[in-house]
Amino acid sequence: MEYHFQLPVKKEQIKHLHKGDILYVTGYIFTARDEAHHKMLNLEKDTLSFNPSTMALFHCGPLVKKDKNGEWQAISAGPTTSSRMEIFEDKFLEKYHVPIIIGKGGMGKKTLNALQKYTSVYTAYTGGAGALAADRIQQVTSVYWLEELGMPEAVWIFKVEEFGPLVVAMDSYGDSIYQ
Repeated sequence: MEYHFQLPVKKEQIKHLHKGDILYVTGYIFTARDEAHHKMLNLEKDTLSFNPSTMALFHCGPLVKKDKNGEWQAISAGPTTSSRMEIFEDKFLEKYHVPIIIGKGGMGKKTLNALQKYTSVYTAYTGGAGALAADRIQQVTSVYWLEELGMPEAVWIFKVEEFGPLVVAMDSYGDSIYQ
């Protein structure tokens, strides 16, 4: 089936998604790779300037630049290999209750179990399609820890429209296309 979700989403919406479904999201997504995961896990939730539970998490190290008006523009935003985040994704889901993860290559058993426990899904976006993904980004609304972590590891908040297609690769019922 094909779904079009407006973020934030409710758990009931996530429960409609099953392995193999196609999803498009509109709203706000945030990027987080290894260093951002590590940093966010070591912070108190209430110290963040954004609420991860209302957004989708995108495993991505985007390429962005400032335009002539000084506004950030995404040039390329392809997914990074998600398995690198397996060591802490279960704890990240426990702490932040992110409903949708976007990445590539799949994740492991700890994440699959956490997806069930916290009613979340892992979705796969096509690797090598960074320019296509950037076309769906309407605005870069914020960036966190750019100086400290650098461009690919910083947390970027993107306003997106019809971001996808995302394949539900691991659902909240414990089913995975990687098994």
